[in-house]
Amino acid sequence: MKTRTLLLSLISSIIISSCSKNVNYTPEFIAQTSGRYLFNQDDVIEVFYENNKLFVKWRGAEKLEPVVIDENTFFIVDMYKKLRFVQHPETKKRYLSIIPKENESTITYDYLKVTDSFKTPSMHLKSGNYEKALTGFLAIKKQDSTNVLINENEFNTIGYELLRKEEYQNAIAVFDINVALYPESDNAYDSLADAYLRSGDSLQAFHNYKKALTFNNRNNRAKRFVKAYSENKN
Repeated sequence: MKTRTLLLSLISSIIISSCSKNVNYTPEFIAQTSGRYLFNQDDVIEVFYENNKLFVKWRGAEKLEPVVIDENTFFIVDMYKKLRFVQHPETKKRYLSIIPKENESTITYDYLKVTDSFKTPSMHLKSGNYEKALTGFLAIKKQDSTNVLINENEFNTIGYELLRKEEYQNAIAVFDINVALYPESDNAYDSLADAYLRSGDSLQAFHNYKKALTFNNRNNRAKRFVKAYSENKN
């Protein structure tokens, strides 16, 4: 895997150095095109310039150098897409347009430029703004309930990472999001119950383990806790 990554990096460097044009971007152009473009509902492409060179941040890569074709057009090797800066004639909003191979003159409005303060649901999640994160993820689910951007297991993983750090309230908040997105998942309620139990809130643990059992009555851990809690209260 590392060899493949290094090979791709080497190929990218060769392509960039041999094909990329030197363009003298004006300060006005840089101001107009710098910023974030919405790649999908939970991901952005960030365009920035250093020493009059165009760079892109995308999916963890902090500094991708595209192949510059002309002032408005560039190719991102990692995405294998040729993109063009465009402005909608009516709304005046700026976009990145995907240039199709079959007809390069086609202009589409694919990736909308958003404000610098714009945050995706995952950005809100990472910064601990759980209410806005949930609102964003619910909007994604409303459009497509099978969208890979709202993966139950991934939320579970994030929640348990927080539990390992003993960040109980943050873990509870993440598991709450998972429950809201997957209200019929016994695993989502089981995880939330586990987080409450570790935080010392046995009552909420009891309620959520009971809820888990309504969707899966073979959950032995939930059964044991509910039985023990009920007996202790009687």
